[in-house]
Amino acid sequence: MKERFLELLRSIQRDGIEDLIKFIESTDFFKAPASTKFHGNFEGGLLQHSLKVYDILKEKLKNTPVPMNISEETIKIVALLHDICKVNFYKVDYRNAKNELGVWEKVPYYTVEDTIPYGHGEKSVMMITEYMKLTVEEKYAIRWHMGLSEPKELYGTIGNAFTKYPLALMLFEADLEATYLFDT
Repeated sequence: MKERFLELLRSIQRDGIEDLIKFIESTDFFKAPASTKFHGNFEGGLLQHSLKVYDILKEKLKNTPVPMNISEETIKIVALLHDICKVNFYKVDYRNAKNELGVWEKVPYYTVEDTIPYGHGEKSVMMITEYMKLTVEEKYAIRWHMGLSEPKELYGTIGNAFTKYPLALMLFEADLEATYLFDT
């Protein structure tokens, strides 16, 4: 999976992509979970989830009833990097739990250690743009990929973003499908 992910990123023809790849390789991206207890909460879950979002988004855009004319490069960027905000975000801790024999033992679990408290989608946009430029559509798609998981006070803003940049809606859907159909 790591090789496929890097191959897809390296096919992006944008200034700064190699520096972004070096940054990713210096983090825990390839070993990080996708969440603490929901989807992909295992070593390598973030990598697996990101690739699944890419596969789903690519298929969705190929089969959408409304032509969207989204470049392959943009699909790769928004799908593979939408959750880059999760690098160096999860830590392993231990708690006591009974095993199947009823004996207490220490077991590992993931916890959050947010050293860059900047939100979720906006944090991913910020992190990517430290290395390369994003189009406006890519910024909106990544920023709003959490869709209706955002606070309800933002639903009007999210709706406006989905109307103006349908790729944001498609990325949200692909993320949901990857999460609930494949990562659980």
